[in-house]
Amino acid sequence: MAASDVQAAQGAASLAGIVPRWEWRTFGESFGAADERFAALEPDRVQESDEIYLLSLESDASVKVRDGLMDVKQLEHVNADGLEQWRPVMKASFPIAATDVVSLFSTLGVAAPQLARYSYTLEQLIDEVVRVSDALQSVHVHKHRLHFVPGGCMAELTQLRAGSRSTRTIAIESEDPALVIKTVRDFGLGSRANVCLARGLKELVDFDALRYGVIDVGTNSVKFHVGEHRPNGEWRTIVDRAEITRLGEGLQENGKLGPEPIARTVEAIAGMVDEARRSGAVSIAAVGTAGLRIAPNSSELIDAVQERTGVGIEVIPGEEEARLAYLAATAALDVGQGTLVLFDTGGGSSQFTFGHHGHVDEQFSVDVGAVRFTERFGLAGTVSQATLEEALAAIAADLGALDGRPAPDALVGLGGAVTNLASVKHGLAVYEPDVIQGTVLDRAEIDRQLELYRTRTADERRAIPGLQPKRAEIILAGGCVVRTVLDKLGRDELTVSDRGLRHGLLVERFG
Repeated sequence: MAASDVQAAQGAASLAGIVPRWEWRTFGESFGAADERFAALEPDRVQESDEIYLLSLESDASVKVRDGLMDVKQLEHVNADGLEQWRPVMKASFPIAATDVVSLFSTLGVAAPQLARYSYTLEQLIDEVVRVSDALQSVHVHKHRLHFVPGGCMAELTQLRAGSRSTRTIAIESEDPALVIKTVRDFGLGSRANVCLARGLKELVDFDALRYGVIDVGTNSVKFHVGEHRPNGEWRTIVDRAEITRLGEGLQENGKLGPEPIARTVEAIAGMVDEARRSGAVSIAAVGTAGLRIAPNSSELIDAVQERTGVGIEVIPGEEEARLAYLAATAALDVGQGTLVLFDTGGGSSQFTFGHHGHVDEQFSVDVGAVRFTERFGLAGTVSQATLEEALAAIAADLGALDGRPAPDALVGLGGAVTNLASVKHGLAVYEPDVIQGTVLDRAEIDRQLELYRTRTADERRAIPGLQPKRAEIILAGGCVVRTVLDKLGRDELTVSDRGLRHGLLVERFG
């Protein structure tokens, strides 16, 4: 057996009995009351060390080399308090085997290049393998560490220096997660985010892919997106989902938002804010659209979200909603250089943008949404053909702003109604954004689906493959809006965009 294989076997054996600890860490130049607490304690030991970290844009795994020994940990669990449990997966001395290099790259989330050696020294690993990857970087770090054991929990106050840059970090860890969170709170650090060492180092040396969260509070659904901005300017999706909360339920009838819809929506937004922060989002932007524009008591929801999460919701005009949707859709679709109409139909309103050669000519918003017409004509279940015709006529009257306009060279639709029509066309058991993006919906397919929904109850609609169950009550009205837009603009088909307001907001605010 080769020496490197023996070392690998010994390393694996040494890891087998290790119980992974729960960890919490924060970075900053000042820690307020925590600094005073540490100053009053006698350190258990003081250490100085020089280390090399391998950082990845694709992973926050910890890869550290100290005294010629490579130590690799990967995240195993995150608990309800946001504590992270890191499991050691490799300890190896140099030279390390090529098979270990492949495993190392896998942990770092990067495909290993073609390897020319059977084993690698540290210098060979960095020069020949790490530096050829745009997704990896090696960083020399000097640490001055003070170790403490407050209340039986391990705590470390460290001064980090990487080149000309430095920062301070506090780490608290134990096999007992309850002890960790108690110590964090006792030291007055409970309001700080848990940031692992690799993520903190990436930010320190400007190798970080920063994450941002956006929330779009609509009349029928709340859409949520977390995007990661890479150093090369690209965006990567971390989370993209929607939750139907029916905020506008009863708004047409009662003239204001009801307490139950407000409570449902606040709960959904709070969950999204928590998820964004757990995902490492450094900032969160939230906007409200038609339902909050219309309702006289929209401040009740806005104030409740602010109090519970600390995130403010900006209610934006319909024209701004249309502009952001246009920005998102045209960036992701090849719409040519001719005339273009983009429309975004939601629960409470529809936004239209007219443009050509990549320029916006006109934008406006109309109060035509699926929730309003569902309630007005009882479209949540089976309806007669006559009722459907009445609803189509009413929608056509409210979309009078489209009358007399020439047919555009391209028509792009987005929003929940459009993407659900596309999902049903494909019969998707699980929503697939890449399948939806660019789907063409023609008049015949829309008419087929209108008849499908018209002749079924909400419960029967929920069994239709591709239809989001919570959209069953309003999909008929949404389909009617889409069908009427085709008629008004003289088009036989439209192209579907999975990108919407939230994607435009992400680029606008954080790009």
